[in-house]
Amino acid sequence: MDFPDELKYSKEHVWTRIEGERAVIGLTDYAQETLGTISAVDLPSVGDELEQDDSFGSVEARKTAAELYAPVSGEVLEVNNELESSPETINDDPYDAGWIAIVSLNDPEELKSLMSAEDYADYVAVAEEEE
Repeated sequence: MDFPDELKYSKEHVWTRIEGERAVIGLTDYAQETLGTISAVDLPSVGDELEQDDSFGSVEARKTAAELYAPVSGEVLEVNNELESSPETINDDPYDAGWIAIVSLNDPEELKSLMSAEDYADYVAVAEEEE
């Protein structure tokens, strides 16, 4: 599994890439692999206000459905509409073409509650041991 160093990670398996005052968010490689082939994505709407740790959408896969929880607070600036017709893009390329939304970064302090790639890899390793 791949956990790029430049990203921050939540315990809910959502990654965040900071681009200036914007945060690009998506589902981690671990999450997409655990879920299996993603068959549908419920995206937020542009203009929605997200609060850190609140649900902002969901993904459906053959195995299950999973809520998506916001890693940071902010206004949704863009959504990846390509996922509506090709949700499996998250499986194929979770960190680039499979991004879910771009939000304004309302409170940079919230980033401190997210994990580094190394910490997230350790977190996933513990989760796998418990399975």
